Amino acid sequence: MSQYDYIKEITRYALLNDQEQLKEKVRGLIDYSKKINKHNFALELQYILKENWQKQAVNSGSAFQNRITEAIPIEDASLKDLILEKLSSQYSFDDLISDSSVRNALKLFVKEQQNFEYLKKFELPVSNKIFLYGPSGCGKTLAAYVLAGELDRPMYVVNVGAIVSSKLGETSKNLSRLFQKAARNECILFFDEFDTLGKLRDYSQDHAEMKRVVNTFLQLFDYLPQHVVLIAATNHAHIIDSALIRRFDSKLELTLPKPNQIKVLIKKTLSAGKFSLDNKTSLPKIIKAADGLSYYSIQRTLINAIKSSLFDLEKKTTHLNPEIKTAYWLDLIKEEKKQQTISS
Repeated sequence: MSQYDYIKEITRYALLNDQEQLKEKVRGLIDYSKKINKHNFALELQYILKENWQKQAVNSGSAFQNRITEAIPIEDASLKDLILEKLSSQYSFDDLISDSSVRNALKLFVKEQQNFEYLKKFELPVSNKIFLYGPSGCGKTLAAYVLAGELDRPMYVVNVGAIVSSKLGETSKNLSRLFQKAARNECILFFDEFDTLGKLRDYSQDHAEMKRVVNTFLQLFDYLPQHVVLIAATNHAHIIDSALIRRFDSKLELTLPKPNQIKVLIKKTLSAGKFSLDNKTSLPKIIKAADGLSYYSIQRTLINAIKSSLFDLEKKTTHLNPEIKTAYWLDLIKEEKKQQTISS
């Protein structure tokens, strides 16, 4: 794609309000700009994405309550470009809706870390690397926040775009700096959009550079202290080198919600703001209509339906238990599916 093609795609997805595709095209433009040596422009775009990510981090999770505390200052100035944010989380397993197999695996992972010294007495290895994959909007980032909250450790959100430097050999150096910093602390490293490293195959750099990066990662994985937790998340597991994936202790797929999980999500969102549906018998119809959408998309349509219903109230007041018009919500779900069909 040319720069003009990226601009057209960015404009199209901005008008469709498709945030996932919009960010994907912006990242594509960043990669393209690096290839044609427009490094300053690429850095400016990366900074814009960083600001956007920070705002999302503050507003993620529960529909009405944020459990990410204020960002913790990054002490090491040399790492500021490599880390999007250092966060403290108050999320717990109560905030996560997922398959029981995923929840049980996450709980076991936390239990191993919490009983680190006990397991070491028996000379047993302690799991500290977890790979989360699945469609966008299905809870991978929230799962990372939950792990950080349950373990009560600071989480460094890694700027994968900055790690992958356009200069030959710099990527490996950046990774080494980051892992050396983590090894000195009891913390969590979170590589969101981990597939960016896999996409190195598409760069104009030679294949030797890709092999060098993968080898660096493999070495760093092997020597990462077991009290340091590494979480990687991706929507595109298939483009990541299989040797990297094998190094993770747990590999968990977070899938689109099933009907019972959609029902739990609806109840959690409605109870958070003390809302109710105007026609409770229509809930099965809504759940069926929402099938195939992500947790994020379902919750977004519900929140928009809540707003529209509130605007219809003759007397706007916070001393009510407003009813949500299910007709509004069904229309929004249909529109969401239509938009996804267009953008796919």
